[in-house]
Amino acid sequence: MTKEGLIDGLIKEGYLKTPLLIEAFRAVDRADFVPPELNKEAYANYPLPIGYGQTISQPLTVAFMLELLDVQPGDRVLDVGAGSGWQTALLSYLVGRRGEVLAIERVPELKILAESNLNRCQGLRGRVRVVLGDGSAGLPGSGSFDRIVAGAAAQDIPEAWLQQLKRGGTLVAPFGGSVFRVVKDDEDKFRKEEYPGFVFVSLISEG
Repeated sequence: MTKEGLIDGLIKEGYLKTPLLIEAFRAVDRADFVPPELNKEAYANYPLPIGYGQTISQPLTVAFMLELLDVQPGDRVLDVGAGSGWQTALLSYLVGRRGEVLAIERVPELKILAESNLNRCQGLRGRVRVVLGDGSAGLPGSGSFDRIVAGAAAQDIPEAWLQQLKRGGTLVAPFGGSVFRVVKDDEDKFRKEEYPGFVFVSLISEG
């Protein structure tokens, strides 16, 4: 499978729809974020191990979740679980030069890996920073976010994420075997949509 073959397949199957997200998938090469020994599988539509019990997510799943997230140029985005940095790089492309992506990663070695991969990536446009920490707590002291996305499944939606989401903002994250989209209509009013049928690694909390 080639990069264009993967992208064309995701478009044909209806997972990639938005022109800007399609651009991002073309600009940010998944091969730059997989372990070197798995480079031949970089464009396969399944998750790949990146060490420490974590994976680089399946392209289909990333496309589906980022379509739900609906990132706009200039957005401020929190990416919970940087992993090897691929989704973080896609988000950077989407937010553009006026936007910002803060990625949080609890495994020190993966934080270093993500930073190294992002530093080498040519497709970045927005500002990007990777922070070491407990993703279930969000990023206290860093203000609020237009969009929050997580790549690992929690038992329930952490209250910290809801608090750090701006009014009118969108959260997309897995819980159990479903992906949820949560829109914050007001400080204590949220709309939730469930999309079942997914499998994710578990979100590890220090709490």
